[in-house]
Amino acid sequence: MPDYSKIHDLVSHRVCLEYDTGARVVGMLVDCKPPSGPVEFVVLHDAKLYSASGKVVHEATDLTLCPNVLTGVALDEGPRGRDVK
Repeated sequence: MPDYSKIHDLVSHRVCLEYDTGARVVGMLVDCKPPSGPVEFVVLHDAKLYSASGKVVHEATDLTLCPNVLTGVALDEGPRGRDVK
């Protein structure tokens, strides 16, 4: 298990978060949540999202994301249909 608390040491630095797919997110690390202990969320400024092929697919002035290992994906709410009257 990675030591996510060490991410606090990277605040005010430009960081690159890499994923198993080859995608990556690069930006200035401006904040960590919670403010101490293992980091659950980070805020990046001037973030760029790169595809596995290295193409920029999105740019964001500020981006909050979870830098932790993803352990699952599940449907939180079913699809919305028309309102029944």
